[in-house]
Amino acid sequence: MIRLAFIFRELGRNLYRHPGTALGSILSLTLLFLLFNLFWVAAGTSETFYRDLLSELRMEAYIGEDVPDSIATSLTNEIYAIEGIVAAAYVSKHQARAELADQLGVDLLIGYDSLNPLPRSYVLTLDSDMLTSSDMEQISHRLKAIDGIDDVAYSKRFLEKAESTRALILQVGLALGVIILLTALITSSNSIRLMTRARAVGFRQMMLLGASKSFVAMPFVIEGFLIGGLSAVFSWMVVLYGHSRVAFTQLTIVIPTREDILVFCAAAALVGAISGFLGIIRSMK
Repeated sequence: MIRLAFIFRELGRNLYRHPGTALGSILSLTLLFLLFNLFWVAAGTSETFYRDLLSELRMEAYIGEDVPDSIATSLTNEIYAIEGIVAAAYVSKHQARAELADQLGVDLLIGYDSLNPLPRSYVLTLDSDMLTSSDMEQISHRLKAIDGIDDVAYSKRFLEKAESTRALILQVGLALGVIILLTALITSSNSIRLMTRARAVGFRQMMLLGASKSFVAMPFVIEGFLIGGLSAVFSWMVVLYGHSRVAFTQLTIVIPTREDILVFCAAAALVGAISGFLGIIRSMK
């Protein structure tokens, strides 16, 4: 109990004697964590937007002109036999003409009822797990192998660009996380090392009297823990306040779950404790 009282008394003494250093550490870490939080929210929002776009992606299999209607409408079983296809809607020439007229606002084939050049097709809905460029390429090859399917079309270039952009966002997020982690460690450890320089003689006297390094370092470890945790909490308070004030009509901002935020704050506090330990250990060498 006496040791615990000493640890918290030393903690209060450190914060009382060096309020500017502690405040500076909290502000700098809050800005760092805020940057990471904003990127986290942006990445989650873009991921949701990406999935919504993919959910609307369709593949269209065009039927050859020489294939009779009786055979064209019976290709459904062969199409459904391909893994990843969950729905196949047959589009006749008449339906294709009606859809084109709806899109353009005018029927370009008036007077050419017997010479409709639009192809018959199947509009395919794919399983969400198969909406990747590699899987859709395989499905396309299998569709083309079906006797009666003349060609297959889907947004291949869009999908490839979307996947490359998604991979870039993940790589940037990983790099940003590593940079912020290292910066947080260096900032906290340097701040605590500055606070311990003025008391280096007292530390040595305590260790000569039998105090262990861990006992002497504990107030600074707790201080680093508090600084890291409070900085993370403050950064999320800024994000949540901004989210409550800003709204977009065509974009849904995705905020991490409460559990994820709590884990992040706990991890930030742990990083602060580690940096505090590193800062005091340097001063005791």
